[in-house]
Amino acid sequence: MGTFDGADGTRLAYHSSGDGPALICLPGGPMQASAYLGDLGGLSAHRRLVRLDLRGTGESAAPVDPATYRCDRQVADVEALRRHLGLERVDLAGHCAGATLALLYAARHPDRVDRLVLLNPSPRPVGVEVTDRDRRELAELRRGEPWFPAAFAAFERIWAGRATADDWAAITPFTWGRWDDAAQAHHEREASWRNPDAAAGYYADDAFDPAAVRSAAGDLRAPVLLVAGAYDVALPATRAAEYAGLFPKGELAVQPGAGHQPWLDDPQWFVETVARFLR
Repeated sequence: MGTFDGADGTRLAYHSSGDGPALICLPGGPMQASAYLGDLGGLSAHRRLVRLDLRGTGESAAPVDPATYRCDRQVADVEALRRHLGLERVDLAGHCAGATLALLYAARHPDRVDRLVLLNPSPRPVGVEVTDRDRRELAELRRGEPWFPAAFAAFERIWAGRATADDWAAITPFTWGRWDDAAQAHHEREASWRNPDAAAGYYADDAFDPAAVRSAAGDLRAPVLLVAGAYDVALPATRAAEYAGLFPKGELAVQPGAGHQPWLDDPQWFVETVARFLR
């Protein structure tokens, strides 16, 4: 583990694994310790993965000012990490809400980004709308799964505006490629890695203007790879294609049978796809 000072002096931690050129990896959650990323299915065999624990998560200290949990305020932490590592330009990867931070960094520092990898990114920063119909059509593909009846009933209550807290938990299987014992155990561990107070401030009001972010995406000259899971209801493939199309050098890779963490569903496919792009 290494440490450095964030933009406001908050002591931040990062974890390195593997050899080769650095790939800075930003976790999602939002505000989940980077441990859940592991070695991204074995990607560390091709690149040196540098996993950042965002402020207030993992081994990083909590800031004095909770307002700095807002995602746009954390762009300066990513820049501080780049300087600490002594890199002129970076390859940058972000997962889910971490992809939001990665994109905001690229928008603010386009001259510092060589390649950008967006893993199952949240559509929020670019205003891509995922409709209930999009999710229903994707959910229907899982009808043969043993957990489907209860999970789909919960989804229907959510769509009808009658959701309970239990319903939101009940649809979790729809975000996994396989809802088996290993996936359930991983999901249970993740709950302890998330800072809920920090998560509440991550997407605070005025964190970004989707129109401005879309415009910056259209001006970005770095190659961009967007990886989507074919079963991921958070960003169905059709909406992922819309998102990837915002970039002049955008590329979409839809991983068959994968959910929201595709490196767990088919590590070989995932690693080969991402490593090929980074070469």
